[in-house]
Amino acid sequence: MSDLATLDALSTEELRERAFSRARRRGDVGFFWDLIQRLPSARETESNDESLGTIGSTIEEAVGLWRELTGHEYGDSEPLIRAAFIDYLLEHPE
Repeated sequence: MSDLATLDALSTEELRERAFSRARRRGDVGFFWDLIQRLPSARETESNDESLGTIGSTIEEAVGLWRELTGHEYGDSEPLIRAAFIDYLLEHPE
């Protein structure tokens, strides 16, 4: 399942699950960090030190932070988050 129309028909939650699963298998911390930076709550809590070391550099820590910041409620950021999930799945086929 790697074409845009098929992925776009999925729910945001299904896209999240697939993208997170793929990023975990690939060990792609950058994917999670990019998503976290797109969240409005991340911009509100930014510190002067923007290194990954401030939140830990493991995948599970990034996923945990994502869950804490979103609670899977994306608000106005949902279109951008959906696009990020779809882009990731298209760029990194199984």
